[in-house]
Amino acid sequence: MPSGLVALLDDVSVIARAASASLDDVGAGVAKAGSKAAGVVIDDAAVTPGYVTGFTPDRELPIIWKITKGSLRNKLLILLPLALLLSALLPSAIIPILMLGGCYLSFEGAEKVIEKLGGQKHGETLEDPIEDAVSFENARVSGAIRTDLILSAEIMAIALSQVEDTTLLTRAVALAAVGVLITAGVYGAVALIVKMDDVGLHLAQKTGAAAQATGRFLLRAMPVVLQLLGSVGTLAMLWVGGGIILHGLEELGLPQPAHVAHGIEHALAGIGGPLGGALGWLGYATVSALAGLALGTVIAVLAHMAGALRGKPH
Repeated sequence: MPSGLVALLDDVSVIARAASASLDDVGAGVAKAGSKAAGVVIDDAAVTPGYVTGFTPDRELPIIWKITKGSLRNKLLILLPLALLLSALLPSAIIPILMLGGCYLSFEGAEKVIEKLGGQKHGETLEDPIEDAVSFENARVSGAIRTDLILSAEIMAIALSQVEDTTLLTRAVALAAVGVLITAGVYGAVALIVKMDDVGLHLAQKTGAAAQATGRFLLRAMPVVLQLLGSVGTLAMLWVGGGIILHGLEELGLPQPAHVAHGIEHALAGIGGPLGGALGWLGYATVSALAGLALGTVIAVLAHMAGALRGKPH
């Protein structure tokens, strides 16, 4: 599975099974799985602030709310019906569809790496003069919702695999519960991260020395944290996208790339002692990210070539 979503597998399993047993048990399932939900929160929370950073403070929460609503639409109005339909009529199509999403995430991540290395930028960025603030904001929100669609598809697929032997109604309730709970957790965390500098400014204006010191620390730290999250978000796109591709190839009868990744994971885990689990995860994540970067670079080059042939900038 994509390394950034490994912890999520157990999390979604617990929630989905709880929902399939009884709606009353959903809360208990969420409480038991709360610590494991960090996997998807880290991935989404790392990616999403990049779409919000740079806007005026009064637009940050409205933008996050727009993305949250888009995420719920993705899960409840698009992915939920599609997952139920595919599970009933064409379950073999789920893996190829997820792999298409993995290609998109790899492409987005590779484009960001190319931009960081001084390559051509695609689309208007915060470094450029913003001619139409409203359309620019809408474009950023749309980009975040597209990325969320791919991550949400992976979440829903994992959840579906845990309740596929239940009734259609139970599957629908379980998937809806997972979608709402994960969305609330992810974008609640994003809102806290994005507004932490405002908290720092508020504390810095207090009269108490401790509050002022804490406020100044937050004001100094948050730009660094947001910049770091931007880099982590790019890596998350690559390791999740690459991991989806590796897992999909394995499911479709080409297991060698995934076996290489798992072999590195197990080797590092074996020599890492107390840190073996973390080293193993890092090894698999690195291989997944490199696979995503390679695939995404190829797609980006082809996309730029296609744009040049059409006489249009990518």
